[in-house]
Amino acid sequence: MLTGCDNSGEHHFKDYHQRLANVLDIDPIPFHPLDSLPNFPSTRTLYVPVEDIRIGLLDAYELRRCGLFQLIADRNSSLGKVQDKTRQLRYELLLLNGLERCVTQTVPASDDNPISQPLIDELTPIKQKKQQQLRSVIWNMLATGKEWRQQFVLYPHTFDIDNFAGLTANLAAMEDILTLLEYSQSQPDADNKPTHEITPKRIDEALANRLLIHQEKIHRSRYFGQLYYSIANATQWLNITTQLLNQQENTIICGEKRNQQQAEYLKNVFYRFYNPKIQSYLAELDSQYLQVKPVLQQVFNQLPTKHPDLLAYKEVFIDGNLHQAFRIAVLDHTKFWQRTFKRCQFKVGI
Repeated sequence: MLTGCDNSGEHHFKDYHQRLANVLDIDPIPFHPLDSLPNFPSTRTLYVPVEDIRIGLLDAYELRRCGLFQLIADRNSSLGKVQDKTRQLRYELLLLNGLERCVTQTVPASDDNPISQPLIDELTPIKQKKQQQLRSVIWNMLATGKEWRQQFVLYPHTFDIDNFAGLTANLAAMEDILTLLEYSQSQPDADNKPTHEITPKRIDEALANRLLIHQEKIHRSRYFGQLYYSIANATQWLNITTQLLNQQENTIICGEKRNQQQAEYLKNVFYRFYNPKIQSYLAELDSQYLQVKPVLQQVFNQLPTKHPDLLAYKEVFIDGNLHQAFRIAVLDHTKFWQRTFKRCQFKVGI
């Protein structure tokens, strides 16, 4: 039975399972903890080192004329040195834009063309190196930045039966992350060959600033980890509930001039507890997974680390192994009710 104000998917499943067991006059099948699921690896495991690049103080001062001096000064201030991962990525994006402005100045240096050719020659390889590092900086934000990382770590609480908070904010955030990853792969490599189709040489600064908005919107959620846990939880509840029903299927009496009161009670449980709530919950889990899968696959396919624990996580949750098992569990459960309704000649409600 449901207790208190708990409206979680897990409690609705538990109540449904218990009611079916009561009608069948048998003990419920125990639900075992989901301990075997791969979790998102630790920050130490996933962090990718990024080489620090420095420039002389006099050169840095000259960069004021193309809008970089204050940006670099802020980054090297006491507050800038303890920036979180989101602000670090934003800084790198704005720095790349500024470096692009600097290296495309015309020489010789003058009031109209303020950057000297020697400095341009120094900045050009720095820009190339920063461009090559960008994918790792993006990954470090996702894997080790508090607000981002917590979206992927399994969150052992199912969604409420009719409330799935977090989809819109996280989907928008991941779409912007994918845009940044594609940008990081689109610029020329060491041989001046693009690693991706050509995109603008500068990132949209509005996108860089949106990172802070995304960070604020997702900081209270654990969306992907909660979605995956909810799907895994529903899969196990479906499997043990279908097992409970299948084991008793031959004892359920149906037919003309036969007492099929037990079957009628089962039908009532189906219509009161499975059909109006749980079935809609399962459909929403399926829908939300299918909405986030494409962008997450594209993001994780471009990441700079191939650690075995991360690959195991990706295979189960992002690539769809868990979702496939979920769909099989839904189908198996549906088939039991289809057989029973047909055998007992129950009409399906509209």
